[in-house]
Amino acid sequence: MKKDKIDYTLYLCTDRGLMSTDTLEEAVEQAVRGGCTVVQLREKDCTSLEFYETAKRIKEITDKYQVPLIINDRVDIALAVDADGVHVGQDDLPAGEVRRILGPDKIVGVSAGCVEEAVRASADGADYLGVGAMYATSTKEDADVTSREELLKIRESVDLPIVVIGGINQQTYQNFKGIGIDGLAVVSAVIAAEDIEAAARELSEGFRS
Repeated sequence: MKKDKIDYTLYLCTDRGLMSTDTLEEAVEQAVRGGCTVVQLREKDCTSLEFYETAKRIKEITDKYQVPLIINDRVDIALAVDADGVHVGQDDLPAGEVRRILGPDKIVGVSAGCVEEAVRASADGADYLGVGAMYATSTKEDADVTSREELLKIRESVDLPIVVIGGINQQTYQNFKGIGIDGLAVVSAVIAAEDIEAAARELSEGFRS
């Protein structure tokens, strides 16, 4: 999958503690069928072997629907399953090192909460930014909130695709339409929904319209 052709409209971050389905595979497949265009596999509470085996199963689904699979933080897992890329936060391996390890063809995403972090990520070879948290959120209680003003400054400062994250749901996503943002990163708004496919469709169609 060509990096410059990726559609970031609806970027799913997994969280098995929130999912409404019995398995993560079901949740991801329903989300992708509903319109999720990128999947980030995020596993904080499992062994490396469990993460690897889960990533292999999720990659079968993302490959089937031709959607990029991004691995959160773990460069080794991404390499082991030949995922499309890695997403790192400010406390993870530096983006420049991730780029060096993965090479030029894989996707490197970086979390940024301010202009300084965004500009550094761009210089380090990031392909896109996850900006936020835009609102306080139960899925990441320690996250600092990024103001709308700061988001607009980041948009002016870098040419990279930007997805907003943190409290993005059916009530808040409209605040990010028409301001040059490339996509919505969602967790509970999709994965915890009773009807995951319908929740994803509402957000993807709503953001595109």
